[in-house]
Amino acid sequence: MDPSTNSAKPWADTPLALIPTPIFLTKKVNPYLPISTSPQTHYLQHDLFTSGASHMCMVHNSIFRGYNSIYHQAPHITSANAADFIGYCLTWHKFLKSHADNEDNSLFPRTEELLDDKTIFEESHKEHDAFIPGVAKFHEYLVNLKSPSEFEGTKLLEIMATFQEPFEAHMRSEVSTIAALAQHPKTPKEGSEEERTTQAAFDTREGNAILKAGVTDVLPFFLFNFDSEFEDGIWRDWPPIPGPVRWGLMGVARVMHSGWWKFASCDAGRRRKELYAVGE
Repeated sequence: MDPSTNSAKPWADTPLALIPTPIFLTKKVNPYLPISTSPQTHYLQHDLFTSGASHMCMVHNSIFRGYNSIYHQAPHITSANAADFIGYCLTWHKFLKSHADNEDNSLFPRTEELLDDKTIFEESHKEHDAFIPGVAKFHEYLVNLKSPSEFEGTKLLEIMATFQEPFEAHMRSEVSTIAALAQHPKTPKEGSEEERTTQAAFDTREGNAILKAGVTDVLPFFLFNFDSEFEDGIWRDWPPIPGPVRWGLMGVARVMHSGWWKFASCDAGRRRKELYAVGE
């Protein structure tokens, strides 16, 4: 069911509109793949930075859906489900913070080293500085509540409003910044062995960063806010986690944090669903 056409209730596509991936925008077919390659793989395999920016974009969109799901549901949380909602919100914070830390500590310096250019992420660092303090206040409010019953959705929304604009601007501009590196004079030649090994290393680090952030909380949060039908379903098989493994991970998450995921924007099959706690 598509909530946007079958229900008056909002889905998680506002106030932060989802970001189109550079791959979807360019609709460029990779000429270096064999003709026998499946059409979807042909479509998704691009140059190093078009692919990297698109993968980053999908992570950002999951974070956006998480933000939007919190935004719409916070005013309707009751004392009966406040503890679970707080857990869900704290997991969003952990996801975002771990993602930003991975960029600062790994992605940015390794890309600067690859291109021998220390200037490419200067604006990104400034953008991080603009919204991270507000995100910290979001975390502080939640962890300093004396009891879940003290939670006030309006208070949380006030805090979110203090960082929403610079946060959204950064998440969008970063995708464009990375995509533009395809034109950098020191970018590995498209189709080269250097490009393939660099792409594999970048993908592995991004995947490992999510796993390290939390197999039972951050990774399920990412998947429970990942719409598999986004952009005509071309991302249905991404990230490359075998189906049984993905279902196993989400099954464990449902057992360990069973109350959290009802607030997510998607179900266990990564299909859009109505938000649990919204006004009638």
